[in-house]
Amino acid sequence: MSLLNLWQTSEALLKDKSVKQIIAIAGTGKLADANPTSLEFRSLLSQVSSDVLARYADECLAEAFPDSGLVLQDTINEVGRRLGFNVTDGRYRGKVGDIGNDGLWVLKDGSSIVVEVKTTDAYRIDLNVIARYRNELCTNGIIEEKNSSILIIVGRADTDDLEAQIRGSRHAWDIRLISIVSLIQLMRLKESVEDPTTLHRIHQLLVPKEFTKLDAIVDLLFATREDVKEISETEIPVLNEKSEVKLLPKFKPVAFNDLCADLVGKHLGRKLIKRTRALFSTPEEDLRVVCAVSRKYEDSKQGNYWFAFHTHQRQALEAGGITYVAFGCGVPEFTILIPGKEFVSWLEGMGITENEQRLYWHVQIFVQDDVPFLVRRKGVPRIDLSAFRLEE
Repeated sequence: MSLLNLWQTSEALLKDKSVKQIIAIAGTGKLADANPTSLEFRSLLSQVSSDVLARYADECLAEAFPDSGLVLQDTINEVGRRLGFNVTDGRYRGKVGDIGNDGLWVLKDGSSIVVEVKTTDAYRIDLNVIARYRNELCTNGIIEEKNSSILIIVGRADTDDLEAQIRGSRHAWDIRLISIVSLIQLMRLKESVEDPTTLHRIHQLLVPKEFTKLDAIVDLLFATREDVKEISETEIPVLNEKSEVKLLPKFKPVAFNDLCADLVGKHLGRKLIKRTRALFSTPEEDLRVVCAVSRKYEDSKQGNYWFAFHTHQRQALEAGGITYVAFGCGVPEFTILIPGKEFVSWLEGMGITENEQRLYWHVQIFVQDDVPFLVRRKGVPRIDLSAFRLEE
């Protein structure tokens, strides 16, 4: 049985094993380019949570073991995928005639990052070698020089010597440096936000820039703050049983999106990976689910649940493939799962809030006699959601 099949059928047997033990039971037990161990391990990485990725990276840095550097290389490339890059894995070991970069991370706009992963900066790094990888990729037409750069990812946060080496080299304007700890923090940040503008700014942090002017960093900090707060400082307009509009007070948002996604994944028989706070997809991204959650508003006897549905979430549902939207009503066990195409067709009848910062639809689910209804604008018929409620 392959490592991935074992994880999918008996996850409990593997989840507490060290990454060293995982490699030992994968394929031949030794990593090599395109061999079964490598293919099985990379497939597994695409399925595990970000917490497991962080743990694997920590284990590679805490104690060296055979192929620990190669394991770290694969793990960091998977972190790149979670950050939203299209990642091409590099070679484990150099080979005459092949380019030796550890990874190539590409964004949808064509920006390319040549990645080099180092467990430590204790030894001097030959920046000319890394720069040659980039030049060879440009010469072969794989990337464009004007849209490409180099990112060195190191295990230590104390990188003063390497920073000085980069600043004093002729490659200073093409190279960025980040510790593995900080890179994983960026991955977690991406999973906690939703606004595409914020995600774009996270990506841009990894691209070389001149930071005499700090506006770009300040913009990211404030955009992230606003994204995390989102609707928590907004009075929410809801409809009562008589379809009368009422403003609910400000509230602290709930956050059980991950639990809803787990239930949806089990229902669909597919493993879902967290992409942002509310967007989940299969590793292959052929199935996407927007998971929104709401607390129960106690001022309604029958129970009201309110969600903000954003334009970028609509775009995720309309981008092709199989899509769903899931609404967690108060608790994960009360989740409503609607096919994306069908839900988008209902948006026209919903209320909208539009301002300079964002546009979103008001999705209100009202429960009457244990039957959930989607309540839309006055005069627009309710929709009975009973058929879409997941069975407990």
